[in-house]
Amino acid sequence: MTDEKLIAAAPFALEAGDAELKRINAEIESFQASMPSAWDLPLETVRQARREGRGVFPGLQPDPDASIVSVRGRAGHPIPLRILRPATRAAIGTYLHIHGGGWVFGEATENDARLRRLVEATGLVSVSVDYRLAPEHPFPAAPDDCEDAALALLRGEVDGAPTGRLAIGGESAGAHLSVLVLLRLRDLHDQTPFHAANLVAGAYDLSLTPSVRSFGSERLVLNTQDVVEFVQRFVPDSLALRDPAVSPLFAGLERLPPALFGVGTRDLLLDDTLFMAARWLAAGNRTELDVQPDGCHVYQAFASEAARRSEALMAAFLLRHLGDASSRVLSQD
Repeated sequence: MTDEKLIAAAPFALEAGDAELKRINAEIESFQASMPSAWDLPLETVRQARREGRGVFPGLQPDPDASIVSVRGRAGHPIPLRILRPATRAAIGTYLHIHGGGWVFGEATENDARLRRLVEATGLVSVSVDYRLAPEHPFPAAPDDCEDAALALLRGEVDGAPTGRLAIGGESAGAHLSVLVLLRLRDLHDQTPFHAANLVAGAYDLSLTPSVRSFGSERLVLNTQDVVEFVQRFVPDSLALRDPAVSPLFAGLERLPPALFGVGTRDLLLDDTLFMAARWLAAGNRTELDVQPDGCHVYQAFASEAARRSEALMAAFLLRHLGDASSRVLSQD
């Protein structure tokens, strides 16, 4: 532990701000106000629009050097893993990545560009899980798939993915699933194999934290209704939303790896990150927190200087906790 404060006041000061992110936020709000709600359309229509870049996020830009392998899920089904290997350096370890999309949307390919930069900056092989989506496959399908992928990685069943140095992470729903994987490995398998967790704008309380409940109808990537709709499709009515198996904010968090929690002040999941970071630290784990003024939900997906700084911070964090701090990190130029 360091003597530094967990939460700095600067990002929340009235004078704090980022003009570039303010402009991006205004563009996002204007675009989304002109579009129909995703919940008024068939889910597959929204999924296809997301692939084609007709939603708020950039469209798919598949990495030409990505490869796909499958591991076997507990029900016998294949779980696709999208793999990016460093092209400019030797691999030193593996980053198990879990994509976002509210457990309903999204796919591993969406993150190729950002993961390619991380792979080349760190020397980590990226293994991204294409888990089953709700509502076709509600809880526990997604965490089951991510857990099974992690176990396959640990058993050495993912060719070319070194297991000596391991990190895990994801964005939004992917950060939530990453924490569930860490808890399942600890509690069900007595394993704590990951050395670092990179958790971006996660949802950790599916009964909704105050910042989600109070965000309202304004859609800046997400609004309150969106999170409610996601949770309703993901979690069966028979499960309590504050069950620690569903909402890891309520779980025991001891013996978990160092974690970097990243979030923006304009993200409706702000409280999820602040609350979870505080609990992570209180459980005795090394904890770092990066709060970006004016950052919207997963602001790193939109080209900006703040996004570049965030990527550099993530790379440096992973290298520091994987024991290779001498390696180069992403340029902030």
